[in-house]
Amino acid sequence: MLGARIKSKTQTFDLAAFFPLWYALLHSPRGIMRILRPSFRPAQGKSHALRALVLGWTLGICAFATSAHAATEASAPQASATPAVHAGDVHKQVERKVVERKRIEHKRIEHKRIERKVVERKRVERRVVEHKRVERKVVEHRKVVRRRIVRKAVARKPVERKVIERRSRLSQRRVVHPEAARPVHAVMHEVRPMPAPASVPADLRRTSFNDDPISLASGSALVIDARTHQVLLSKDAGDVRPIASLTKLMTAAVVLDAHQPMDQPIEITDEDIDTLKWSSSRLRPGMVFTREELLKLALMSSENRAAHALARNFPGGLAACIAAMNRKAASLGMLHTHYIEPTGLSPQNQSTASDLAKLVAAVYAYPLIRQFSTHPKSTVTAGRYELQFRNTDHLIFNRGWDILLQKTGYINEAGHCLVLNTVVQGRNVIVVLLDAWGRYAHFVDAERIRNWMQTSGRTLLTRVDPIPSAEARQQTVDE
Repeated sequence: MLGARIKSKTQTFDLAAFFPLWYALLHSPRGIMRILRPSFRPAQGKSHALRALVLGWTLGICAFATSAHAATEASAPQASATPAVHAGDVHKQVERKVVERKRIEHKRIEHKRIERKVVERKRVERRVVEHKRVERKVVEHRKVVRRRIVRKAVARKPVERKVIERRSRLSQRRVVHPEAARPVHAVMHEVRPMPAPASVPADLRRTSFNDDPISLASGSALVIDARTHQVLLSKDAGDVRPIASLTKLMTAAVVLDAHQPMDQPIEITDEDIDTLKWSSSRLRPGMVFTREELLKLALMSSENRAAHALARNFPGGLAACIAAMNRKAASLGMLHTHYIEPTGLSPQNQSTASDLAKLVAAVYAYPLIRQFSTHPKSTVTAGRYELQFRNTDHLIFNRGWDILLQKTGYINEAGHCLVLNTVVQGRNVIVVLLDAWGRYAHFVDAERIRNWMQTSGRTLLTRVDPIPSAEARQQTVDE
């Protein structure tokens, strides 16, 4: 009972502090009651006075001790409980802040995701709009091209009649060539055919298909000595055929004859897009290249847009360039050659193997044509793009060949075509192969001609040589 405590809202009291007061009340209750009465007189006896004094001191000491003890007991629990209560509140506040921060972060992530979706949707919508715009532009361009084709077809009829008249004159060893700078009129040229070798009769210079000594897959073939013009092999060399991209040799020649600045920038435009065969190209409208780069791409990689851009920027325009090509062909004695465009995509660009041999011999005098046509590969820069191109002639990458000048060509109407100025066993020869069917047939024919010259030791392959038997021919081909 003495160790019991009384707790209140503010203080804790120990009952043991009141023990002296309890003791006085138990032993002298009467004295206490007498002190509390108003009629108390301390002078009635010494014993009563002493008791009163002792009781007063006792009550004072007890009150002081009680108040001091109560203050100490009350302050200690508050001091220990307050940090605990404060720590709990801080922990809850931290938890609430963490939860709030996570919620804000989640909202931010969700907002970014929604923004990305909106941006992606806008980008897709822009692509759709741009695609539709390009489609409309292509449709309009095709309509314009169709109208041009119709107009050209209407205007071509009198031209075709003139072409027929021209061919009839050619058969009479006379030729008519149009002039671009003034109205079209007839200009007569005397035919100067390539002289035949002295050792071969003129009527035996041309072999038939069945008498082909090495079974070439090309429709027309011609091999001549570049120095003496001696005919080493001739197969239907006088047949007029489409020549495809072999046209670009003449385009390059007239461009170089114009002596324009080679570092002049030229922009690829929609006019350079092929609307005849719709052939593909990595030269997009808006790209800018120098004249030298376009010439390299036209000769090395047979780029149609490059050749068309060169002709379009020719002095006087595209028509003047085509007229210059026909004039130069006439000046070289290419009597069966006719050009109507500068790339070779039209099957109406026609020539013969004999005429093309004259062209190869003539353009060999241009150093840039020799250099660019035999360049293995090249990289050109168009804005922020780097475009890599390779040579279309696979023989360039063959170490067994010493090629000084070359050009390949292909369209469906012309087949695979190839012209070479090369060295075989120390002899400079010109090889012309036209109308070879098969992706690598013209390359195989070139290899066959070279192997024949290397293994047989012959320098003249015509009908004056004895035709080998079938067994001997098969054995020679196998070798």
